Amino acid sequence: MTSLQPVRQDTPGPVPDVPAPPLPRLDAPWSARVARAEGADLDLVHGWMRSPHVEAFWHQAWPRERWVEEIAGHLAGDAILPVLIDLDGRPLAYIEVYRVVRDRLAGHYPHHPHDLGVHIAIGDASSTGRGLGRSLLRALAEGLLAADPECPRVVAEPDVNNAPSLRAFAAAGFRPAGEVAFPDKTAALLVHPRREEDMPR
Repeated sequence: MTSLQPVRQDTPGPVPDVPAPPLPRLDAPWSARVARAEGADLDLVHGWMRSPHVEAFWHQAWPRERWVEEIAGHLAGDAILPVLIDLDGRPLAYIEVYRVVRDRLAGHYPHHPHDLGVHIAIGDASSTGRGLGRSLLRALAEGLLAADPECPRVVAEPDVNNAPSLRAFAAAGFRPAGEVAFPDKTAALLVHPRREEDMPR
């Protein structure tokens, strides 16, 4: 395990010695795979982002061509990994796994270079409100900590007005660590630490 010496920076930048975000290691009934910028994967993400329950907080009901560029851009870089999550072989959610050190969140708390963050969108509205979100979030946090032994914590920054998301994160073991003001939202900083001492101070 690397030292937990905190890092502070105002803007994300290149961090050559920190690898790109990993694919979470998930056990059945969950499975994860890297999303592609084409075909059925693109159809899923584009369609889900236009669903009212997703668009309300993601604000990315973009044209299909914009999503081609978005996913392809993520795949070409080392900051964000676009991921599709299946439950029992059925597509359920779109996830973005990101390195905090390369994200706008980096300047807002004393992060470790290997910290990982997650954005989550459960695509099918009929699958929400059934406890799947909390189960998935716990599996994701544990799966990311398993995928990167150097990662001391998994974080998230949902909108403070997204009450269902906040409840799901809390039920999945994410703990509050303050609020962050972004231009487009006020976010709750939530942390799933590997160990108690890995909570930001």
